Amino acid sequence: MRRLIEKGLMFGNLVPVTSPALVERYNRALKSLTGKVTKLDDFHIDISGYSPEIGDEFSDTLYLNQNGCNRQFILLSTAQKSAPLLNAKFSMSRPILHQFITENEAALFALTTKDAVAGELENSVYDLSAPGRLFEIQRIRVEADTTGSHVAEGRKLTQMIEQFRTKDDAWWDDVLIGKMIGLAKSTGDVTRNPVQLDPLDVDPTNFWTAHFGGLYVYRDLEHPAAISVGPKEDLGKIPIRHLFDLSDRNKIARFLDLNELVEPIVRAKNVDAAAILGQKMDFILIDAVALQGLDISGATPRDLRHMARKMGADLPAEFRALAALKRWAESGGDWPKINSQHPAYFYTLRARGGAHRDLVNQMLAELAPLDVRQLFICHKQLFYDHYSDWAESKKEYVANFLGRAYQANKAGVREALFGPEDEVELPTPKVPEDIVDIVGPWGAVRRSR
Repeated sequence: MRRLIEKGLMFGNLVPVTSPALVERYNRALKSLTGKVTKLDDFHIDISGYSPEIGDEFSDTLYLNQNGCNRQFILLSTAQKSAPLLNAKFSMSRPILHQFITENEAALFALTTKDAVAGELENSVYDLSAPGRLFEIQRIRVEADTTGSHVAEGRKLTQMIEQFRTKDDAWWDDVLIGKMIGLAKSTGDVTRNPVQLDPLDVDPTNFWTAHFGGLYVYRDLEHPAAISVGPKEDLGKIPIRHLFDLSDRNKIARFLDLNELVEPIVRAKNVDAAAILGQKMDFILIDAVALQGLDISGATPRDLRHMARKMGADLPAEFRALAALKRWAESGGDWPKINSQHPAYFYTLRARGGAHRDLVNQMLAELAPLDVRQLFICHKQLFYDHYSDWAESKKEYVANFLGRAYQANKAGVREALFGPEDEVELPTPKVPEDIVDIVGPWGAVRRSR
């Protein structure tokens, strides 16, 4: 993993904690949440305040996320909102934390100048011993306070001020006035500078979880389903109408189509489809070449073309199908029929814009894992898992590519691949009627019986 760390592809954008004052504040919050403190003088934290260095120190990567649910967090700075979330167990955890920080940014900025803010992503489920319990997660509430309880005391002082203003003869209530003065010493003037953090309530209807080998849950769609990364039989009975696993390719394709969650790359608006397909082909090729034991660490585009010609008929089926689709995108000709059972099928799709885009792209990355760029962007933990098993030359090639072609312009690359963040869906133009209207964009998707 050294290459990835050096190029900022792993543990990148973490927030450094180096000053004794910040370490002391962190330890106060850590003590209040876990009963532990760190002996480290400096470390880095993610959006939730989790530190990989402290995780190593405690031999516990879940020290802020016991049992993998109800994640706790420590905020030392609003700068954490741009940091990643490490060891994520749920796809909604980082967006919820980001939203909480964004909506309370002014108050958090003021509070974190003198103390750490600690809180929890609370839901009513504390035990995930069975898959069915995932479906009991209906609402997540985020509440937080400083270790000195500035928010709670500020709220109490505000109530006292209101009481003082409305109560008859309050000027002569020495006890009330004394309490107000005492609280004001720690909260400051709450009439001019309100000390409050608005709680955040989120209903996570669609999400991914790492529990039970990985599971995608889509509950609020017209055609709901859960899709398991491992064998669906291992999950037993769960409270959702349809349960698939990644081997159910035709059923997953049908699910995505019925809910209008994906679109073919060649039909997406404002994209260079041929360039995207060409890059996917390169990733598929380098995997095939690396499996043959050849050194690809410094391969140029010309080298890759030479390797492809040399492999000839031995080229992977995914490569050949994408090459045909790329030819169609560049110069027309015969429409390549790629149905859902073809190994290239999910490489030809991207998620439609909208609320479900990131979750669907993450699932597509699992279904098309040789596209290492999409895998890295959409499902980093799975990327790291695959990376550890690659040949050294493939590790070198991919690390160099991502460091050069992605790190320099992350937002631009993501927009080129997946569309703008606030993309509004518009009707997509049809490919000629005699192809699409009769058999669909990739040929007929067989209905399961």
